[in-house]
Amino acid sequence: MNSVIAVGRAGKDTEIKYFETGKCKASFSLAVSRWDSKTKAEVTDWFNIETWDKTAEFACEYIKKGALMWLEGRLNVNKYMGKDGNEKEYYFINATQIRLLSKKSEN
Repeated sequence: MNSVIAVGRAGKDTEIKYFETGKCKASFSLAVSRWDSKTKAEVTDWFNIETWDKTAEFACEYIKKGALMWLEGRLNVNKYMGKDGNEKEYYFINATQIRLLSKKSEN
């Protein structure tokens, strides 16, 4: 089962893109903090987030840099050929549900 649940803060305002088909895609980054027992310090992991259609419209309206949120989705990977001719991989979370944990005025 490919399922991801994450709680963190938006690293930037949401960017939205509309397609000729009528679909829309929103993208933003998510910062998730965790404790690293080796370094005995808090570490921040960054994730690229993509979401589609109604969830994308919600994200565009409410998710601004610094917004605290919970999201659920799946981990995806896109493969492409880099300029150097080598295959590259781009990992991202395709969010299917998003819940804000902070009020809009706090963002």
